[in-house]
Amino acid sequence: MTGTGPLLVDAHHHVWDLSVRDQEWITGDALAPLRRNFTLADLAPEARAAGVGATVLVQTVTVPDETPELLALAADHELVAGVVGWTDLTRPDVADTLAALRELPGGQHLVGIRHQVQGEPEPEWLLRPDVRRGLAAVAAAGLAYDLVVLPHQLPACAKAAADLPELTFVLDHLGKPPIVSGAVEPWASAVRALAARPNTVCKLSGMVTEADHATWTIDDLRPFADTVVEAFGPRRLMFGSDWPVSTLAAGYGEVLDAARLLTGYLDPAERVEVFGGTARRVYGL
Repeated sequence: MTGTGPLLVDAHHHVWDLSVRDQEWITGDALAPLRRNFTLADLAPEARAAGVGATVLVQTVTVPDETPELLALAADHELVAGVVGWTDLTRPDVADTLAALRELPGGQHLVGIRHQVQGEPEPEWLLRPDVRRGLAAVAAAGLAYDLVVLPHQLPACAKAAADLPELTFVLDHLGKPPIVSGAVEPWASAVRALAARPNTVCKLSGMVTEADHATWTIDDLRPFADTVVEAFGPRRLMFGSDWPVSTLAAGYGEVLDAARLLTGYLDPAERVEVFGGTARRVYGL
């Protein structure tokens, strides 16, 4: 689709080059289409055609080398306005590591940190004392913290947000609700508890891949989108494509169109927040 009006912000996408580093999470037949390189050169024409003027590039693997690479990409490509990177939150030198990242080429584009909490066996991993110390360092550095979690980990997210009011927590992909089954509870109650903390934000992202990849409809997504719109409000919601993971279920324009349809009842000023204002404010783009 061709974008009109204010330039949009895509607050969540990835890139990877398998010749540089394997993406070990890409396993099995269902994810096989992702086992190739996805670059900014691939994304840029689709983003521009959709009216996207800025993006946030998000980490995919928990290795120290990836974040400097993403920052260097941001330095060389005007489309990328921010990077959500990774660092080991359990290390005592998190503050020094964050400061060092900011001194690298593109370091000014570092806007947040993320860890693959969804892969941690402890439901309350975020509440560990060493992790809390790391999160406090993220807050002190003026960065946001992206939450990539499963529904059963949402209560710990709410506790962490209550414990660290100075840190902005950004929930990726609505907390990965079970859209395939259509079971809104207990996910919805856990999301509302998280949204009750004023220092939390939610990305309207990742829905099509939590639905049936082949048969999803807007009606499948609507109960889950409505829940987060009501819980967080437009000023704490931001659109993200989750490209290229989203290509398993939809094209780039389709994902954006779905988000627009799901928020079509909002007034124009509110939609401006969801599709750009919130991301610019939260990430300081």
